[in-house]
Amino acid sequence: MAGLAVNVDHVATLREARQAAYPDPVTAAALVELAGADGVVVHLREDRRHINDRDVSIIRKTVQTKLILEMAAEKAMVAVALEVMPDLVTLVPEKREELTTEGGLDLLVHRDHVKETITRLHDSGISVSVFIDPDPDQIETAHKIDSDMVEIHTGAFCDAETVRSREENFRKIVNAAKAAHELKMGVNAGHGLGYDTIKTFKGLNEIDEFSIGHSIVARAVMVGLDRAVREMAALIQAL
Repeated sequence: MAGLAVNVDHVATLREARQAAYPDPVTAAALVELAGADGVVVHLREDRRHINDRDVSIIRKTVQTKLILEMAAEKAMVAVALEVMPDLVTLVPEKREELTTEGGLDLLVHRDHVKETITRLHDSGISVSVFIDPDPDQIETAHKIDSDMVEIHTGAFCDAETVRSREENFRKIVNAAKAAHELKMGVNAGHGLGYDTIKTFKGLNEIDEFSIGHSIVARAVMVGLDRAVREMAALIQAL
């Protein structure tokens, strides 16, 4: 049965909108765990636009499930990871001007650099995932550079405007998940997933965990964080 890792970045986004001390993503991390999340995800960006070093440090000390640190494959970020020692690092592409992560990490272009980063993290005992598009070549390359797992980018599927496009993009996700599973890699999936789109994954047992943030935090504004997490967890358990 697949798990649920909840990304609390957007709690920090709301905090930073007013440069206030609240809402606190540290508190949110504890609440999502109490509601049944299998892990907490934070994306520490180089410009610290939402999650900051203090958040990561305290969540590392208080998390009861597991901490997944999303970050760019850059030396400064690796240094943070080696200090914090998360349970898993997910390497993602990053542009300062983007609102959210746009597309997967291109391992065909950045293979050597990403491999070097993975090796450094592995040397310190940190497991690594790479956030990639559902493409066979990306999956194969992830395996060749010793990534422990992949997180399949589901954005194109979630954002599809036609039934045909949605079906085509979902088929790519299915094929990518099966290919990664065949290579004995862990398989996560995330980006843009919501309470309706998650239902499409019923029967796709190759996916180990879904990483979901925005839709849960958005629903939490209306119904509360506990209920929002429990509702998503129940949908995933029914897959």
